[in-house]
Amino acid sequence: MSDMMTTILEDPLVGALARLGEGYDNERAHPADSMALLVEAGLLHRFAPVESGGEAFADAADRHHAMFDALRRIGRGDLSVGRLFEGHVNAMALFGWYATARQKDWLRGALDRGAAFGVWATEPAPGVALVDTPTGRTLDGAKSFASGAGGIGYAIVTVQPESGDRRLAIVGADDLSRTDASGWRVRGMRASMSGAYDLTGYPIDDEALLGAPGDYDREPRFTAGAWRFTAVQLGGIEALLAETRAALSGAAQADPLARAAFGHAIVAARTAGLWVREAAMRAAREDADAAAFARMARGVVERAGLDVMEHAARLIGTRSTFEGQRVDKIIRDLSLYLRQAGPDQVRDTAVRDWIDHDCWGEDRLW
Repeated sequence: MSDMMTTILEDPLVGALARLGEGYDNERAHPADSMALLVEAGLLHRFAPVESGGEAFADAADRHHAMFDALRRIGRGDLSVGRLFEGHVNAMALFGWYATARQKDWLRGALDRGAAFGVWATEPAPGVALVDTPTGRTLDGAKSFASGAGGIGYAIVTVQPESGDRRLAIVGADDLSRTDASGWRVRGMRASMSGAYDLTGYPIDDEALLGAPGDYDREPRFTAGAWRFTAVQLGGIEALLAETRAALSGAAQADPLARAAFGHAIVAARTAGLWVREAAMRAAREDADAAAFARMARGVVERAGLDVMEHAARLIGTRSTFEGQRVDKIIRDLSLYLRQAGPDQVRDTAVRDWIDHDCWGEDRLW
């Protein structure tokens, strides 16, 4: 069902994810039932390479428009599931860009079995090394903040060879003996289960290596791809805005000050939406300024999220903090998700680019 055909509160997938999310929020477990809904909806196949059973889009812009809508939609239902889905979409893009024909054929089989993928790059020092041994190559090290660890089927991980640029490797991600989620004790995004995953001794053959050295860090794909997680965050902001409107009492709707606050929340959410959609289109074209645009969009979405959360808490009042209230869960999830690494440094880098030249591109102001 298209986002354009229904409201957030009427969308059956959003509603189902929201209901299931309450349970996973309490259990702190991998959201298997929620991920099964994505499989049933065909969303795990949709953005895979065509050779792997993915949809044949008209062009990159059409594909990115569809991703924009899908990422927002899942984020509206449950931001933890949205985080996992964004990792899967990221992995499908990496397969599309860098996989061999044999790897794409293998991917089709994995997706047909309902496997979800992630992309894990964060790691404690000294990182994950690709080591040559007398019996073959293995990995040494662990990944941290590995969303879906122990629950998703596979992950694409960054690994460092003994020399040269870092590479990508495909690994199994559901080995509970390698998973440590004990440290993932957080107020929000609980079901993303972003724990640690030990890859020491994991064997790697040629078919498990994706692309060439340096491919993962290729620009503007690496930085511009940040638009995807901002789209998920945007979905959460939109859901919070809709829930806030639904919770407005008659007295609040009659109060001009309350209406003014809600008006500010509308502008914040819709402004963020315009920036994220534009960042998606720049990424689709791989514009020279796509990375700068994505960096700036991250800050716009963060500010919008903070503003809408504040207005929601003021308008709804104490009810917004009660356990079991959807508004409370969205605010807790957003509060953590918006802490994506280095927001201030990312914004500063974007502004430096903008000082150099107007990265908007059309109708330049300088």
